[in-house]
Amino acid sequence: MKTINVLATALVMLMMMSMPGYAVDTQNPQPATDTKGAMGKMTSELLDQHLRAKQEHLLKMHELSNQILTEQDAAKKEQLKTQQLELMKADHAKMMEHHHGKRNKH
Repeated sequence: MKTINVLATALVMLMMMSMPGYAVDTQNPQPATDTKGAMGKMTSELLDQHLRAKQEHLLKMHELSNQILTEQDAAKKEQLKTQQLELMKADHAKMMEHHHGKRNKH
């Protein structure tokens, strides 16, 4: 019984300490339609364009993955893996360039 009381007290204290994290800032409310964060402020057209490019990249990656899994010839399989790796490297370099470019602006 003593253990239950201790656990219940600890749970209540934990809940009370976490409540300020859910408080609403009435002084500076954020607009609900603002697209902030990693994407920055984007218009819906730019966001759509960005997501379509990302979708195209994902489709290429999945297509290569499927080809790699079904390929029987070891040399052809390695060629496909190299092609997929180059695509991954290009995407990573693009992300890093964008990330570091944003960092230098601030």
